[in-house]
Amino acid sequence: MSFKPAFGLGNPHVQTLFASLFRKDLHLAIEVERFILDDGDFVEAHWHNKPQTNTTKPIVILFHGLNGSFKSPYIQGVMKECARANFSAVVMHFRGCSGVENNTARAYHSGDSSDARSWINYVSKKYTNAKLFGVGYSLGGNMLLKLVGEDGDSTPLSGVVSVSAPLQLDDSAHRVQKGFSKFYQYILLNDLNKALKKKFKKYDMAQYISLKEEKVEDLKTFWDFDGAYTAPMHGFQSAQDYYTKCSAKQFLKQVSIPTLIIHALDDPFMTPAVLPLEEELSTRVKLEVSKFGGHVGFVAGSVLKPQYWLDKKVVNSLKKLCYNEK
Repeated sequence: MSFKPAFGLGNPHVQTLFASLFRKDLHLAIEVERFILDDGDFVEAHWHNKPQTNTTKPIVILFHGLNGSFKSPYIQGVMKECARANFSAVVMHFRGCSGVENNTARAYHSGDSSDARSWINYVSKKYTNAKLFGVGYSLGGNMLLKLVGEDGDSTPLSGVVSVSAPLQLDDSAHRVQKGFSKFYQYILLNDLNKALKKKFKKYDMAQYISLKEEKVEDLKTFWDFDGAYTAPMHGFQSAQDYYTKCSAKQFLKQVSIPTLIIHALDDPFMTPAVLPLEEELSTRVKLEVSKFGGHVGFVAGSVLKPQYWLDKKVVNSLKKLCYNEK
């Protein structure tokens, strides 16, 4: 099931932006569950086809990308495809990403596996008869791969798919400072800075970081933002320390469950340097690299009749894992 871009949509930036600009809201029926974390904060999970506790139906736990949510087209698309396959699907929003501000001065980051682990373990204990699978996109993909590498044989997940993950975070932080990719950095940082300003209104941020509120506007790159907020807020010495410790590439050798990594060589958020060498992979990890596809793009078909190849690819891969199909 190799990917071929739609005629006229071969450009990586078009692939990256097409679904966000043109894909319609699928109006999926959703049930919201608030999950309380150990520190008293919470995350919100949005279920599509939430099962009964005695279900044997497979459950797919989704993790979105930076500033993503249930509203992200790739999340809605894969949820719809999961329903067709008779899977239940749930997206766990990272702290503050569901549209409701979280209750602490901290937020989330690319290596923040503890919240996801708590949620996965909760789902596993509640739905004891169901197989669990994980799917992560971009930041969520890096986090998920780090998590299953950290947990090894102890993970309750039966398999994982990661899409467009920045497996080497410093590479990605450098790449988005070049060319048209600076546009993505601008859009994402604009949202991150707005969220950080809200933190200043609600908390005494001087307890946690040295950045002054009036200097938030000066954070123009991910290196700036992660150095001023992400790193000190979450216990890292610097942006580089955060990137080094949270890049998933170093954890892939410890992965013990069937895992698929989907990546495009033309991804404008990173260079091919993020890709692991064969000796850096566990025997349970399969790396599939397309020449085209952009970042969480992979739009096939035609401009007038686009086909979102990624949704079917992810769910077909999960079906093979679930039912041991060839």
